[in-house]
Amino acid sequence: MRAFGYRQSNSDHTLFLKRQNGKLTSLIVYVDDMVVTGNDPEECAALQRYLSTEFEMKDLGSLKYFLGIEVSISSSGIFLSQRKYIIDLLHETGMSACQPVATPLEEGLKLSVDPNQVPVDKGSYLRLVGCLMYLAHTRPDLAYALSVVSQYMHDPGEQHMNAVMRILRYLKGSPGKGILFKRNNHFSVEGYTDADWAGSIDDRRSTSGYFTFVGGNLVTWRSKKQNVVARSSEEAEYRVMSLEKL
Repeated sequence: MRAFGYRQSNSDHTLFLKRQNGKLTSLIVYVDDMVVTGNDPEECAALQRYLSTEFEMKDLGSLKYFLGIEVSISSSGIFLSQRKYIIDLLHETGMSACQPVATPLEEGLKLSVDPNQVPVDKGSYLRLVGCLMYLAHTRPDLAYALSVVSQYMHDPGEQHMNAVMRILRYLKGSPGKGILFKRNNHFSVEGYTDADWAGSIDDRRSTSGYFTFVGGNLVTWRSKKQNVVARSSEEAEYRVMSLEKL
């Protein structure tokens, strides 16, 4: 790719970019799957011809499915979801017929490390949380719930497993949710942050949350427990703002 004039991204080494004449062409690769896109049709075609001389390739047409992410392109924009992944996950876990709930976590729920609670199979808990974390690519509504349940992967108990199963019940009622990228006439950047204060029962650390819009489209989001104990709610808010800048 470098020999063909492309630059490898520093943030993601599987992404290659080429800018010329004010246009951008990009290629991202995962093992033997590739996505080529950009606003320079001639360069996209030239890239495909070049790659076909180096590898045996098959053009599958417009992008519809990639690494478990479904892509729908319409006049409204580009919509990303993981509906099939969620349905398959519910089927594998025996939750296809479960009663759906309206929120990923029970309101006011405070999980903690409790040596007296009933233990659960650690391997099953790790696998479930790992499968759910992959949904974070298209489901920002799961960010906080996943940040909570992932904190107890070292020693899960019945209370923690119940919280994970509730996330599955939430997904049962909303398998088709995702992210829509619309074509807007601006590239303004907007960021929003929030934090609780001493929300963790175990260590009294606060939890940060932020999300960022570029051109009116959501591009980054995160929910994470802070590294140190904040001495006030104001300090917790300042810490989450510095985290977003990073």
